[in-house]
Amino acid sequence: MVRLEHDDVCVVVDVSGGVPAIIHWGAALGAADTDTFAALTNRPTTHGSLDVVPALQIVPQHSLGSLARPGLAGHRPGGRDWAPRFTTCSAQMTSHSIDTSSRDEVARLRLDTRIELTNSGALRVSAVVTNEGDSRYLLDALTVSLPVPAQAQDLITYSGRWARESTTHRHAMHHGARTTENRTGRTSHEYPPMLWWCGTDAREWSGEVWGCHLEWSGNHALLAEVLPDGRRYAQLGELLLPGEVCLDPGTSYASPVVVGAYSADGLTPASWVMHRSARSHCASAPKPRKVLLNTWEATYFDHDTEKLCALADAAAAIGVERFVLDDGWFGARRHDRAGLGDWVVSSEVYPNGLAPLIAHVNSLGMDFGIWVEPEMVNLDSDVLRAHPDWVLHAPDYEPVLARHQLVLDLTNDAAYGHVLGQLDALLRNHRIAFVKWDMNRPLIHAQSADGAAGAHRQTIAFYRLVDELRASHPHVEFESCASGGGRIDHGVLQRMHRVWTSDCIDPLERQRIQRGVGMWVPNEMLGMHVGARRSHTTGRSHSIELRTITALFGWMGVECDPRRLSDHEQRVLGEAIALHKLHRALLHAGDAVRFDLDDDTALAHGVYAADRSEALVAYIQMATAPSLVVPRWRIPGLDPERKYTVTHLPLGQHVGIGRSLPEWMTAPVVCSGRDLAVIGLQPPSMWPESGMLVHLRS
Repeated sequence: MVRLEHDDVCVVVDVSGGVPAIIHWGAALGAADTDTFAALTNRPTTHGSLDVVPALQIVPQHSLGSLARPGLAGHRPGGRDWAPRFTTCSAQMTSHSIDTSSRDEVARLRLDTRIELTNSGALRVSAVVTNEGDSRYLLDALTVSLPVPAQAQDLITYSGRWARESTTHRHAMHHGARTTENRTGRTSHEYPPMLWWCGTDAREWSGEVWGCHLEWSGNHALLAEVLPDGRRYAQLGELLLPGEVCLDPGTSYASPVVVGAYSADGLTPASWVMHRSARSHCASAPKPRKVLLNTWEATYFDHDTEKLCALADAAAAIGVERFVLDDGWFGARRHDRAGLGDWVVSSEVYPNGLAPLIAHVNSLGMDFGIWVEPEMVNLDSDVLRAHPDWVLHAPDYEPVLARHQLVLDLTNDAAYGHVLGQLDALLRNHRIAFVKWDMNRPLIHAQSADGAAGAHRQTIAFYRLVDELRASHPHVEFESCASGGGRIDHGVLQRMHRVWTSDCIDPLERQRIQRGVGMWVPNEMLGMHVGARRSHTTGRSHSIELRTITALFGWMGVECDPRRLSDHEQRVLGEAIALHKLHRALLHAGDAVRFDLDDDTALAHGVYAADRSEALVAYIQMATAPSLVVPRWRIPGLDPERKYTVTHLPLGQHVGIGRSLPEWMTAPVVCSGRDLAVIGLQPPSMWPESGMLVHLRS
């Protein structure tokens, strides 16, 4: 048995059974030796079961009697070698990792695995299968399984749709299995690849929690199961379509990495492990992350240089640092039915090109960004008229359209080269600092030119395309957008500097969306924008105070025309942007926190400095409170011995509707971190759909 340790996390791995098995993943252990540990953990055989107890390996093997879903599924022609057995294992170990290589000499397959406990406290596990035979091996699945102990009785999963991503669900798991499968060809709005096991008593600041995330931006399958013998595990991996991966002799397939996060202290500290992993393994972040204005909801397809220059003037006046030109600048793209795929500046709309607009934006002290959707084409486009065979679809069937679009086959070398060339020219010929990369439809019946399913290869090609562009243009920052939050995962974040969290900018919806996805993505990587008073996706109207507070904690932006705001709204928005800049170092490097409230009509969250010297927190009254005076808001997790000055930050109008405000809101008070955790703050009586900000400094 091999032990990996980091701070308060310990992983014990048994490498004696052909494929590694994680025996313990959780709290730090004492100094028990291998024999003692085995005596404490070995499971007895029982009546009505096998004469052996098969290990719950990271790649479970049916051939050894495991009743878990097999981690490796596939066969050779004729159905042979469908249940391999890896019985020999060599291991190389360091203080933080284990690399193993296992062989099945009968099936002539090799399985390599890597288990790493990183400096972030995250567990990273992956596997590679290699065909060492002389015939093809048709691979159906290669997944990674992570066991959790019996006290992990609850399961937290996520679901969603366009404009309502990352809805959180918590279920009791006593028996059976719960699985989600994604076939959209992107991470998906519906089933993001993230789940949490936890104890029934686990809350934001207490209880044991185990999280699992798949670093992959394509099809995936997630399984959480309680076996008949009581053992529990999560299994994550790419969902392969029929015949999608066929291993010729000597070739390999590598699973995506599964990232694990453990905490003995609740969901909020567990999320920090995911955040630290993202910060250490994902694209290096620009500093500072500039406040931007995106033109989409301000102009839609109404592109006019003079009007856009006036919009840029208004953006600069309120403190915006980046101006991003959205859809409609290229080809015949005057509406969403034409031009997609022709990444050449429209001479109709921009007779003098983009240079005058970019020069004006730069003269205001802002840099310039642009929108693209390189993986898609319209039927009405020059590229598709010239190359109808570049569509990723089965040619003998009528294609399924979405948003009047088809998918461009990036697995076709000519199509790939065309897209790369156009985007490279766009970035070389213009002063562009930021690219918003959209993907507005799923992959349906995605067939490559060779007749095989192409979702896997399309995802790999997308990664390669972004990698090549970033290598050629290292100064350019990239954002992942897929109709909003349809492509958010640590795999895409290894290439993109931020994600567009949702097309919905309604702050009431955004509070829950951002809370959900913020469990595995740090705030500074989440695009959070201030929209118009009347939301374009829900039709609801909200105060400028709630809209700005909701956008303040992430990578802040504006998604409306500031000239259409009232004087009060313009003033508050400018104040909020200035406040964001003032606290940007804290917001983008600190620990995101969430709070348990004794009132389910409210939410509270914020950011603590890593050294706990400072915090910025928000309390949001989502709906009418059931009582006239709401319960106190307890704020745990700060240094209990430090004294903190508690200051209400009145952004715009006061939120209280009571006859008086709590005393701490009218003048700063000083109290200890212990008092904040045990006693807390008394919120005011608040309007529904309103919020307030509090600054804490030691």
